[in-house]
Amino acid sequence: MAAEKELLDEGGPVSSGLRPLDDILAGGFAANRVHLVEGEPGSGKTTLGLQFLLEGKRKDERCLYITLSESRNEILHGAAAHGWSLDGIEIFELIPPELSLDSEREQSIVYASDLELGETVGMVMEEVERVAPARIVFDSLSEIRLLAQGPLRFRRQVLALKHYFAQHNCTVLFLDDLTQNEDDLSLHSLAHGVIRLDQIAVPYGAERRRLRVWKMRGRAFQGGYHDIRIRTGGIEIFPRLVAASHPDAGNAHAQAASGIRELDALVGGGLDHGTTNLVVGPSGAGKSTLVLQYVHAGLVRGDRAFFVSFDETEAVFMRRARGLGMDLAPFVENGCFTFRQVDPAELSPGELTGLLRQQVEDGVCIVVLDSLSGYQHAMPHEQFMLLQMHEIVTYLNQQGVLTFLILAQSGMIGSMQSPVDLTYLSDAVILLRFFEARGEIRRALSMLKKRTGPHESTIRELMIDGGGIRVGSRLEGFRGVLTGVPVLEGNNDDLLVNRGDRPA
Repeated sequence: MAAEKELLDEGGPVSSGLRPLDDILAGGFAANRVHLVEGEPGSGKTTLGLQFLLEGKRKDERCLYITLSESRNEILHGAAAHGWSLDGIEIFELIPPELSLDSEREQSIVYASDLELGETVGMVMEEVERVAPARIVFDSLSEIRLLAQGPLRFRRQVLALKHYFAQHNCTVLFLDDLTQNEDDLSLHSLAHGVIRLDQIAVPYGAERRRLRVWKMRGRAFQGGYHDIRIRTGGIEIFPRLVAASHPDAGNAHAQAASGIRELDALVGGGLDHGTTNLVVGPSGAGKSTLVLQYVHAGLVRGDRAFFVSFDETEAVFMRRARGLGMDLAPFVENGCFTFRQVDPAELSPGELTGLLRQQVEDGVCIVVLDSLSGYQHAMPHEQFMLLQMHEIVTYLNQQGVLTFLILAQSGMIGSMQSPVDLTYLSDAVILLRFFEARGEIRRALSMLKKRTGPHESTIRELMIDGGGIRVGSRLEGFRGVLTGVPVLEGNNDDLLVNRGDRPA
């Protein structure tokens, strides 16, 4: 107990009530120190402060919420909306003397700003003496700034409060709503830690919220922006994924076969766990169906899979799988297969990485992102998408996950362009193309790259019908299949025939 007391006295970690935030802060807030939580109105400061106090309540600590900007009823109503009870947390609704309707406290001759500010700070100190709290949330500094009527007096009052709280062993969150036109960076030098909450309105879709730790003395905190979302129940934080911070778990399996002999021969026996596999081609070429074949084969082997779709609803996906002879319903029921339809206008990139991390921690070893064209719309700029995708695939590879990235190219035949180049991030690249033969539109399949072993350099025909996927022999009678404009130079006897067209 003595060692623990000494650690707290030296600024040891105090849980914020949010495990992801504790991880970002390398343990939590510093005990007996003042921290600044700043952000525009609506960014989530009050919610974060309440969760900080609720954590103290769970640990039987005395907690105090000092409010100058909201009434007690507003605080209680906001907490009730999240399903929280603030019983056991002291709420001190501070009304400065000049705003009080009590005639006995009204200045009768002139407003003396020194007296008004002094009385306000004195009321705070009296309440701290009475409650003797371990945790304090002060909401907000904007009111003190207005009463001070100048940056020098404001800084001196905040400094006085800081020293007073330190003498009473309080861990304090100062909330500041940034109503000034310019950031008051002078507060940053007074606070032990500074957290900034941002709310960004995008041209279309839900607003984006994010968190950034500007400083935390004596801590190797995780910098950068972290996406957050406010839902019923409080703030959810999605820490920025840093692959280097996750140890290499090794590959749990050697190769994953598709169950189709010709396809496995084309890719060199199978695709390796712990690798990223890019499946690229025009819309309708069979990219999702090809990946679904690997997913279904993995589920039959006992693997767990997570399929993220930006373009297809779950009902359509499940119906399409049944039409190909791959019923996924039993695997959904036993928890081995999870399908998640996401809306890029509503889901932030940080939420996606949070979903992936949770699934991997639950034992998923096959992950599909379908398609990256939809995911790209969730990112403000292409270069940020490439950076984040690099972290995602590196993390998944380190965890031994078989990852499929599906990318739709613009155009159907001829020259086609990809909206983003991810070939350098991929360990294997599978290319699909359309070509014409016998007066029919057909599909061609080839493997352009595989870092982890040999593969065929041939081009094979791919056919999708009611019986599933079939892969034919090499297309020897054609030239220019990859360009989408093939030329017949021999015979086309090796082309696949639809099952329904076979003679009885």
